[in-house]
Amino acid sequence: MIVRGIERRAIFTDDVDRRDFLGRLAESLEKNKTPCYAWALMPNHFHLLLETGKKPVGRVMQSVLTGYALAFNRRHKRAGHLFQNRFKSILCEREPYLRELVRYIHLNPLRANLVSGLSGLDRHPWSGHSVLMGNRDAGFQSIEEVLLRFGKRTGIARAKYRTFVEEGIARGSRPDLVGGGLIRSLGGWDAVMEAKRSREHHAHDERILGSSDFVVGTLKVAEEREKQRCRLRRQGWTPERILRRAADAARIRLGELLGRGRTAPQSRGRALACKWMVEDAGMTLTDAARALHLTTEGVSKAIERGRKMRIALEASVADGGTS
Repeated sequence: MIVRGIERRAIFTDDVDRRDFLGRLAESLEKNKTPCYAWALMPNHFHLLLETGKKPVGRVMQSVLTGYALAFNRRHKRAGHLFQNRFKSILCEREPYLRELVRYIHLNPLRANLVSGLSGLDRHPWSGHSVLMGNRDAGFQSIEEVLLRFGKRTGIARAKYRTFVEEGIARGSRPDLVGGGLIRSLGGWDAVMEAKRSREHHAHDERILGSSDFVVGTLKVAEEREKQRCRLRRQGWTPERILRRAADAARIRLGELLGRGRTAPQSRGRALACKWMVEDAGMTLTDAARALHLTTEGVSKAIERGRKMRIALEASVADGGTS
């Protein structure tokens, strides 16, 4: 994941900003049980290598970005957006890309001349490299998962990891690690077009980094999800209809669903409405929040409850409705 400042403006001006951001990041990653394998804070952007879990990475980061932007604006007496509306998020296949991406991300401060040489990077406080080297602490960073790829004993693994990073310095900015499936390994777009002319097909997508099979599988899941959303839209699944359906399922009136109360039926109805709106009908968190008079963070939490409720309902049906 790469998140940039709007118009490429600075998003970190001093260490107070950086500590504030990392504190918010640590809290969200721990809360959502999202492992982080690599990170680097640059003046006008940051890099993260996260493992997707039950909650999409975009939602995990939403509260971090919103909270940090508000605090940054207050502290620096500014107004308006801080980040670009869209961040660059690339889904990658764990093997063999994890090691390569850890190295690529952690070398960014050196390539940008923010540190002097590898020894400077070893102690640089604003990248996960110094954490892997044992010179800094970052409770949110998954150290063991990375070091185990270099050896079972920590000391040996760190030495091999450092050598691996050093070897990457001469390899430059690595455009092959910015998505596109097998495009780069094939030799670029010219090679892809040649393969097409020879009827040799390889799956690729600029948002995905992985083997052809991985790309195909990922796109298939996304395609099925989009088909379902289109089907629901054709069936007239408007926000109003979803709200009424959720109220009926919770056995409450629509006014109660949209009211201020926090009874168990109201909580169930809102959870189902949020889940159906965002995950099934493909609406945004903002749309759902507006419809239910909630915050986007409240919608995210409700979606988790709605997902569990659906699983419980499906289990009940499978058991003949006895549970």
